[in-house]
Amino acid sequence: MAGEHFDVVVVGGGGAGLAAAIEAAEAGASVLLLEKNAQLGGSTAWSIGSVTATQTAHQRRRGIVDSPAEHWADMPGFAGELQPRDNDALRRVLCDEMPATFQWLLDSGVRFYGPMPEPPHRQPRMHNVLPNSRAFIYHLARRARRAGVEIRLGAPVASLRVDGGRVVGVELSGGAAIDARGAVILAAGDFTNGAVHKARYMGAQQAKVEGVNLTATGDGQAMAELLGAQVINGDLALGPEIRFIAPVQETWVRRLPPWRALASAMQWSLEHLPMALLRPFMMKFLTTALAPSVALFDDGARLVNARGERFGDERDQPALRLPDQPGKQGWILINGAIARRYGAWPHFISTAPGIAYAYLDDYRRNRPDVYTQAPTLAALAQRLGMDPAALARSAAAGDGGDALTEAPFIALGPVRSVFVHSEGGLRVDIEHRVLGSDDQPIPGLLAAGATGQGGLLLKGHGHHLAWAFASGRRAGQRAAAGRG
Repeated sequence: MAGEHFDVVVVGGGGAGLAAAIEAAEAGASVLLLEKNAQLGGSTAWSIGSVTATQTAHQRRRGIVDSPAEHWADMPGFAGELQPRDNDALRRVLCDEMPATFQWLLDSGVRFYGPMPEPPHRQPRMHNVLPNSRAFIYHLARRARRAGVEIRLGAPVASLRVDGGRVVGVELSGGAAIDARGAVILAAGDFTNGAVHKARYMGAQQAKVEGVNLTATGDGQAMAELLGAQVINGDLALGPEIRFIAPVQETWVRRLPPWRALASAMQWSLEHLPMALLRPFMMKFLTTALAPSVALFDDGARLVNARGERFGDERDQPALRLPDQPGKQGWILINGAIARRYGAWPHFISTAPGIAYAYLDDYRRNRPDVYTQAPTLAALAQRLGMDPAALARSAAAGDGGDALTEAPFIALGPVRSVFVHSEGGLRVDIEHRVLGSDDQPIPGLLAAGATGQGGLLLKGHGHHLAWAFASGRRAGQRAAAGRG
């Protein structure tokens, strides 16, 4: 590959990278997209698949009158006391771009249902992808190839090539050099699984917590920092939080093909059929690898390790202590009284916002791999390979809670501690150009998605994917126009 030349080189094959590559190619640039993994997807493919936008056809069908300005005004409500750390200008870019970007996704073949309400949004704005988040990658990859984008998988980038202060290309891990006449776009995701960045910005204990996406290691941030770029909001992340382990075999919903006709049929069904008929479908989706409600611990549930030992107050950052336990795993211990309570609204085990709630029986039916029940604590310990005496001590009264004495006894797990996404992105201007130590753009270098988040706070569901697609499109357009 030595001596190859392209107008634009995109690093990363998730939602942001594909959006950037498509826009650059459709603007007439020659584009190479490099993905270090064996397949495209990034964190976009791992997501629930929500996209938040205004002025969509879905809103109009419901008679919802909404605007980017109202979206921009509502987003700080999610940030709370962190709002002063937000990048108001990039938030404006996001909100203003989303109506067109959402339509662009529809034009690419992606289908959604919704919009769903999510306060403090004053209007329903959250749209959920059908049939699953892989639909983004399927349709955008097809569009990218039709536009002439060259996609190379298993091609990790080791460093940025610089000449006269300008980024002029990349060097692959194998040593091959590739030139970018216009610009390099970094769209390599966040550093939820990057121990170095997490230790630097969050702390040594947080660095032990894995990311949901194991390949989100902050590659783009690290390469740009060597040129003087800066990470903003590196200490902010969703997590660590406790989540059930993923099923060994994916659920049938995750395996559904992302065909447009199937997604359209699903959209019609979700909009017209009674929820009672749709609930089994929803539960197959909901009980994949979501977080257990923290209210379980308020109601007396215990968190124990593989030996059956309780390892601290469950209401005091248990996700930070879990990585120190055997296998980095734990189990949630409940008894009959708690089990009855979590059988109906408002006491749910898990939720996917805007979709449905899962109760204890839903986990019993749909996730038997994380549901173990026994008539006694000793029998439960035997089934899980735990120390019966340790499990009995864990069930005893403590920290102001009542003893778990009422049969049956249930263990939900294994659970593990994860980071879902981090907010630490490179400082960029509103043109998505990466800024150096002098706050001036580094010539030839742009960043999109989580890599180029620029201090923008993306609390609330559907904003991370929205930023990935909106910023990716804009970065691609600007790279093709020679505005890197």
